[in-house]
Amino acid sequence: MAAAALRGLGAALETHRGRDRAVRALSYSLQLVGGALPGPGGLPGGLLAASAQLSSCRTVLRLFDDLAMLQHSCGYGLGPEDEDVLVRGLSVLCNVANQLYYPCEHLAWAADVGIVRAASQRWWTLSTVLWGSALLLGILRSLKVLCQLRRKLRQHKCTSSPQSQKLRAQVKAEVLSILMDAADLSNAIHWLPPGFLWAGRFPPWQEIYESPFKGAIKRMPRWALQLQLQLQFWALPIINDTNQRWP
Repeated sequence: MAAAALRGLGAALETHRGRDRAVRALSYSLQLVGGALPGPGGLPGGLLAASAQLSSCRTVLRLFDDLAMLQHSCGYGLGPEDEDVLVRGLSVLCNVANQLYYPCEHLAWAADVGIVRAASQRWWTLSTVLWGSALLLGILRSLKVLCQLRRKLRQHKCTSSPQSQKLRAQVKAEVLSILMDAADLSNAIHWLPPGFLWAGRFPPWQEIYESPFKGAIKRMPRWALQLQLQLQFWALPIINDTNQRWP
């Protein structure tokens, strides 16, 4: 069993998506532990600095995601004709928001490192708005799909057929997707300029740390960080989220 788990982990780390998940989970873990330890320097400061470096690593790796996202968007198009119209519309809008997110983040990153002359904060804000929009659209889509799955489950509630088990697995995946997107959306709104909903109002549970790029300076409330980290591990064997992108 341990050998099978090791092979599965190795296979996941060989893919870009699996490696991104691992880096994300490690970054959140270091941030959680570093923020919980007393003192801004020493080991806590080192853990937070390592977390910031990993976050910056993901930003750089996303420089190569545009074509993959474009391929996914073109492959989905306007959605299959047998799919619900509302689900198709939300999926298309989500793809558009995700597609626009990447060049905005690239410009913000390029402005931070001095490749282009631009106000990086403006582009970071725009990329956060697009990310939050994609998350909100994804939540609405998952809620609609969840309603459809529950209606189908009521027709199979007295059976234990493979079809019923498949529907239950899909329900679990959609619920986890909603929870993860909601946790990310809460942080996306928090990172927007003050004045919009709860932007900037989450109480910090740690010192603000600075990454090599100014746009990656963030404060994350402890509850949101713990929730995201737990959901990240729970969802690994369940969700196949080839169209889901996380900053």
